[in-house]
Amino acid sequence: MSRLLDTLCLLLDPAVESFDTLGTLAALIAELRPARGATSADKLRALASLLQARPDLRAALRGVLLDLIVHRHGVLLFATAGIYPSTGIFSETFRRFAHRLLPEAEDDEQLKDALEHIVRPRDAAWLTAVPAADWAVVFAALRFKEETDGNAARRFAEDLFEALRVVAHRIAAAGLEPEMLRLDPTLENHVSPYLALCEEALAFAQAAEAKVGAGETAPPDVRHLHVLIDQARTAGERVRRRAQQLGASFHLTFGLRRLAQHLDRLERLTALAEAMTSQQDANALAHGAALWQELAVAACRRNDLAGFWRENTELMALRVTENAGKSGERYIGETRADWYAMLRSAAGGGIIIALMAANKVYLGTLGLAPLAEVLAYCLNYSLGFMLIHLLHFTVATKQPAMTANAIAAAIGDMQSGGKERQRDPTPVVDLVARTMRTQLAAILGNIGLAVPVAMLVSLLYWWLTGAHYIDADKAGQLLGEIDPIASGAILFAAVAGVCLFLAGLIAGYYDNLCAYNRIPQRLYRLGWPRWLFGNERWQRVTDYIAANLGALAGNFFFGFLLGGAAGLGMLLGLPLDIRHIAFSSAYWGYAMVGLEFGVAWQTVALAALGVLLIGLTNLAVSFSLAMWIGLKARGVDLRQRLRLIRAILWRFLTHPGDLFLPPRDYGLKP
Repeated sequence: MSRLLDTLCLLLDPAVESFDTLGTLAALIAELRPARGATSADKLRALASLLQARPDLRAALRGVLLDLIVHRHGVLLFATAGIYPSTGIFSETFRRFAHRLLPEAEDDEQLKDALEHIVRPRDAAWLTAVPAADWAVVFAALRFKEETDGNAARRFAEDLFEALRVVAHRIAAAGLEPEMLRLDPTLENHVSPYLALCEEALAFAQAAEAKVGAGETAPPDVRHLHVLIDQARTAGERVRRRAQQLGASFHLTFGLRRLAQHLDRLERLTALAEAMTSQQDANALAHGAALWQELAVAACRRNDLAGFWRENTELMALRVTENAGKSGERYIGETRADWYAMLRSAAGGGIIIALMAANKVYLGTLGLAPLAEVLAYCLNYSLGFMLIHLLHFTVATKQPAMTANAIAAAIGDMQSGGKERQRDPTPVVDLVARTMRTQLAAILGNIGLAVPVAMLVSLLYWWLTGAHYIDADKAGQLLGEIDPIASGAILFAAVAGVCLFLAGLIAGYYDNLCAYNRIPQRLYRLGWPRWLFGNERWQRVTDYIAANLGALAGNFFFGFLLGGAAGLGMLLGLPLDIRHIAFSSAYWGYAMVGLEFGVAWQTVALAALGVLLIGLTNLAVSFSLAMWIGLKARGVDLRQRLRLIRAILWRFLTHPGDLFLPPRDYGLKP
């Protein structure tokens, strides 16, 4: 209390000039920061008590604040603070980065610069935490009605109405952006809610300004303006939903976020203007305090890079993971027929993986240059995974990154639903159970065929040539690489899990890109393929691309991620590699034949344990990362996550069989 009093007493010093005044206000904000044993709310109440008890301090602080309003322009502060600029996400990133390295010059004529001088970036946390009602108490204690000079009130009202006009025009311009019109062509006609909102906001500002000038207390009717704001928000949500099917770009995502910020600011300015016009002091103080808090936090975060990218990447992640989640739905079976279908599909994938492993061993014997060898490995993986997809087979480890996003989408839908849906986690628990048993079928299918096919290839080669496909030294090396104790197999399996996660994001990104750029429709417009293949055949090709471009791109890049990991380690001088459950099991099969099965049972058991741990690590890492980003993108809170985890654990404790096979009656058909 004493330090707060000392700071306020500095305002009584007649020697304090305007520059020092900003420093004194900054010191006042510093005194209001929370300290050990006290909260900012306590300090705000103490400040309000001081202002109530000391008229001289109240008049001094009020005079300083009103002087800033009279001598500085507030339109820029009210209309732009905390709102993304129109330059775009990358330009804004560069601006924030540059201004953190070299602070921008202050403009003595702008209220925005004065506020940025008073607060500090670290103030954002406590300014956000303090309720706006506590600030309203401080503003009430200042007793602005005691000020007889009306210049400050008139200047504040002029800046407020002008900012309202600026925001209204920006909303209209944002609603006519080409990307918005592409997704919702109805916005271009005369019933566009954004144009109607702009006209209504301008009419309200003109009417309110006229009433303030005439001293009238009857506020203009704002009900229609609030209806149009709601309609504009609905139109924005409609564009977002259409973007889920038609694709979204960084520019569109950034623009939708900016549009939502402008709508929120327009609503805030309108509420304050309505309260001021009707001379409702309590409402004016409440809305003024809320606006002050919003602007102060924005001033603190004006150069915040981490928060800026977190907000925008979460929105883009939502677009990407929604596409990945839709792809993941096909990996989740419900009936026993679906379970056996996944088993057969994964068995086909196991055959191809065994042949890919054989080809990788062969490529290693060619003595290629390091770069050529890495590229050969990458193409072996990429083309093999793409072949698996073309043949409608399955790689078990590709599932978690896809299915996690489907589960996250279901959790997000449950959280955004009504209270009844939020209380019932059963649909999500059922989805998790279906996912896990389908995942088990995929693993069994991959390993169940990869090992015997690898042994069969080795035995066939031995029978035809009289030599083993891999010699004893190479076989010992392959077994050593999957040893969970003597090698870095588990760490390398985690690296493969990260690659799997990234491949899932890449698949979602290309699905979004395909829809956004309308690639199938543009391909169909090419003349020479239609002439060469015929309209119907080329239409089938473009339809296939529309449905599978993301999956094909994800498989292609996944191959390069796996093959390039070891090459990157070689380039950097790091022991970097990958371990994949299906390939490790195939190598185990080749090694057993190469050693003519003359291996101690302990070695066999240790290798089998290594394959199991590699698989668990692959799945756990990719699933955890995909689930984390999926839940984060959808804003699922921690309490909801913990409640779901408890429900899932209880389900598997009470019905453990759901983890392995669907209930028999699921497969029955009437």
